[in-house]
Amino acid sequence: MGEPHSVSNQEQVVDTMIELTRLSNLHRAIVAGSDCLELYLALRQRGFIRVATTATCRIPKRQHAVGLIKSQDSVQAIEAALIQISQFLGPSAAIAILIDSRESGVCLKIRTRLERMGFRIEAGVRCQQGLVLSAYRQGFGQMENAA
Repeated sequence: MGEPHSVSNQEQVVDTMIELTRLSNLHRAIVAGSDCLELYLALRQRGFIRVATTATCRIPKRQHAVGLIKSQDSVQAIEAALIQISQFLGPSAAIAILIDSRESGVCLKIRTRLERMGFRIEAGVRCQQGLVLSAYRQGFGQMENAA
């Protein structure tokens, strides 16, 4: 009976990411991170057909409204996934990141990186697998044009 518990942990993370980013079937979503295939399949099973991974979406045109990162790796791996996924996200995109909270200082580093990329943190929700942090990019296109 230990297996259903781990499945519910996965579902909890996916449900939390969907709620925090307000992902709907109309949105294009892009997923990244070491566990992105698992996340991609979970979203497809829930009926989200406009979802892709950074590996399957060839040309980054800033066409995605939502980005999701799921990785059990180090803070450097999460930051690399953030850099990779940012090329695909539109100027008013939402993002959710699963952070393994066992590593010290991770949230602060991720927060700093998000702010540099034009995101404003909206919420953080603790799950069995860690912390799901959500942020929104507002007026990023205007910031890019000014720079």
